[in-house]
Amino acid sequence: MTAVDTGALVLVLAASAGAALTVMLITFAIGSARGIHRVVDVAWGVAFAAVAVVSWFLSDGYGDGGRRAAVTLATVVWGLRLAVHIHRRGRGAGEDPRYARMLARARGNPSLYALRTVYLLQGALVWLVSLPVQVAVLVPEPLDDVAVAGLVLWGTGLFFEAAGDHQLARFKADPANRGRIMDQGLWSWTRHPNYFGDFLVWWGLYLTACASWQTAALTLVSPLVMSGLLVFGSGKRLLENHMARRPGYADYRARTSGFLPRPPRRPVRPTRPRAW
Repeated sequence: MTAVDTGALVLVLAASAGAALTVMLITFAIGSARGIHRVVDVAWGVAFAAVAVVSWFLSDGYGDGGRRAAVTLATVVWGLRLAVHIHRRGRGAGEDPRYARMLARARGNPSLYALRTVYLLQGALVWLVSLPVQVAVLVPEPLDDVAVAGLVLWGTGLFFEAAGDHQLARFKADPANRGRIMDQGLWSWTRHPNYFGDFLVWWGLYLTACASWQTAALTLVSPLVMSGLLVFGSGKRLLENHMARRPGYADYRARTSGFLPRPPRRPVRPTRPRAW
C-alpha cells in the first residue's frame, strides 16, 4: 500500500496555498490598477501552474521522478493554455458582466469586496481542486496502470478543451456568423466541449493520485468540486442562463447534449394533417 510522507505533504499543502494566494494577490493589484477584475480569469490557470511547480520542487526526494514530472507537466500545460486562451479572448474588452453585476451589489469598498468574493475565493478553489496534483507528486511509486489511464483521460480532456475553444474562436471571427449559435464540430455533440474537457482533465489528474485508498479518499473532493462548478456553478448553468434568450438557442439545446458528447438529435419534423 502506497503512502506519502506526512511531513512533506503538510509542507506541500502549505506552500501550494501560498503560491495560489500570491498569484491572486498580484492579480488583484493588477485588476485594481486597471479597474477591470476579469483578469482573475487569466490568473485561474496561472495559479494552477504555480501550485504544480511549487509542489514538484518541494517533492524532490519523496515522490517518484517520472510521476512527479508527468503530473506537473500535465497541470502546467493545461493551466497555461487556458490562461493564454482567456487572455486572447478578452484582450481589449471591458469588464466581464458577471463581475460588473457582482460589484454593483457591493457594500463598502468595491475593491475589497472583489478581493474577498472573487480573488480569495478563487485562490481557495485552486488549492482545493489541485489536491490530486499536490498528493500525486509525493507518491513514491512509478506510474501504474491507473495513473497512465488518468493521463490518457487528461489528454482527451485537453483535446476537447483546446479543439472546442479553437472552433468557437474561428466561428466568432467570421462576420457571417454574427448573431448565430455555434453548432458545428464538437459543439454539435455537446453544448459545452470546453467544460466537458475540463471535467475529464481533473478526473484524469485525480487518477494519478490514486496510488492507495488513502490518497484516493484524500483527493476525491477535488474532482467532485470541479464537476459541481462546471455543471451547477459558474460553468454550464451560468452560461446557459445567459444564452437562453438568444435566437435559435432553444432549437440548439433541443438537439444537442448538455454535457456528455453524443450525436446530435435529428430535428423533429412537423406532422402533416391527414387528408380525409
